[in-house]
Amino acid sequence: MARLVEKVLCILFSLLVIASCSVSPVHSRKFKASEPCKRIVLYYHDILFNGTNVANATSAIAANESKLGDFKFGMLVVFDDPMTKDHHLLSPPVARAQGFYFYDMKTTYNAWFAYTLLFNSTEHKGTLNIMGADMMDQETRDLSVVGGTGDFFMARGIATFRTDTFQGTEYFRVQMDIKLYECY
Repeated sequence: MARLVEKVLCILFSLLVIASCSVSPVHSRKFKASEPCKRIVLYYHDILFNGTNVANATSAIAANESKLGDFKFGMLVVFDDPMTKDHHLLSPPVARAQGFYFYDMKTTYNAWFAYTLLFNSTEHKGTLNIMGADMMDQETRDLSVVGGTGDFFMARGIATFRTDTFQGTEYFRVQMDIKLYECY
């Protein structure tokens, strides 16, 4: 009986080795990090609700800051912001950014973003999912593009943030240079 079990295990092990050797990788395409397959530059406009700007606000505080430090630690903001091709707020939006960010450091301004860019235009249809830390004291910050749908099916890459302007606590504009390195 022990000899039979040993033979069965040996056969199963052999089959596993053969199967693992014959499985092809999910994608075998090579890419160069210096050459994105697609690049889009957009401007993100955020207008925080202040209690009186109901018609114009594109974001709202969902959880107040915790008062631990002076950098809004714990504050959660939910947004549905227009994305334009230029820095003008009133330019026609080419996408919408929908998601949230929260302030996650007690010693400096830093936020963590998770959102989806929704494209529905003649140029692009589909979504891009972006997430990561926005270390606001740096001139540029890279967030990860972790997937997408439609024209951006399973896309991966980097969204480089650069603060274009801010007006107090109620309005800020970020330039997003989106470079996709995996495009299907």
